[in-house]
Amino acid sequence: MTQLPTRRGLLFGAAAVSAGAVLAGCTSNDSGDEPAANDQPAADDKPGKAVTIGFAGPQADHGWLNAINDNAKSRAKKYSDVTLEITEGSNDTAAQIGQIETLINKKVDVLVILPADGKALTQVGLKAMRAGIPVINLDRIFNSPQAYRCWIGGDNYGMGLNAGNYIGEKLKGKSDARVIELAGLDNLELTQQRTKGFDDALKNYPNVKKVARQAAEFTVESGQAKMAQLLQAQSKFDALWNHDDDQGVGALRAIEQAGRDDFLMVGGAGALSAFQAIKKDDGVLKATVLYPPTMAASAIDLARALGQSKGVGGLAEFEIPASITLYSAVVDKTNVDQYMSTGFK
Repeated sequence: MTQLPTRRGLLFGAAAVSAGAVLAGCTSNDSGDEPAANDQPAADDKPGKAVTIGFAGPQADHGWLNAINDNAKSRAKKYSDVTLEITEGSNDTAAQIGQIETLINKKVDVLVILPADGKALTQVGLKAMRAGIPVINLDRIFNSPQAYRCWIGGDNYGMGLNAGNYIGEKLKGKSDARVIELAGLDNLELTQQRTKGFDDALKNYPNVKKVARQAAEFTVESGQAKMAQLLQAQSKFDALWNHDDDQGVGALRAIEQAGRDDFLMVGGAGALSAFQAIKKDDGVLKATVLYPPTMAASAIDLARALGQSKGVGGLAEFEIPASITLYSAVVDKTNVDQYMSTGFK
């Protein structure tokens, strides 16, 4: 699942500011003779050591994946000291392994890899690390932590949790509230995590019951077909959570064709079309839960910092973190303008 909110020098937005504030508070009484705890070099926008970053992802056959590539390219262009070597991308495991091995043979300084299949590509991640090329593992995680130096990705469980809590709060005053779920591909762990988070959130609202769930395929066509089935089977419900804004385009078509407007809908990922519909506020879509493709831009920032042997702004440590889980914010009409520039097409 842009173009980025400016976070120059701070990778983590408000979280980094908070960390910096805490660190400043902790060190404000130190004597002037001692160095501040967070006084080490941190990556910033000033040109530094030249870094060649290899970027390998799956085929951009989905709006979110296309946005991943766009974010990586746009972020790299911001830095005069970064050269980005980006592969064509493939959903074929053998082809993607071959593309990554080409980058290894080119002796890039750092690799950013979003594997089509984390388990299947673990060995090539290990190969890069053993060749002395640190790996930033983006989103779909390798099986072994030895295959990457840092993982950065979205929070699938958190998506479901925040979607469920948002819906629960909206229906808190309604007795016997009924909700349905339009999930993604059921054979993917991420889909299972999103459903688990959603179900766990609904446990906080005893008046709310999930009465139906249908799995789609993260495509417009499947969203329309599966939503039509749900609408036919469920004559009355109060809220819908759809896991993915791309399949949500199809879901909204089915809802319009059925002439239904008697429920609220929450989407997932953060597509521009969803943001625009939320802002317009003349239909059932009232919110979406982010799975931000800006993670690819942050991965470039991390790779650059790693290649320059620097930490990141706002954190006291000399090294970049080993793992970063992004927050799945809820975007509704109260804050949609803030996120509009990050929406993917």
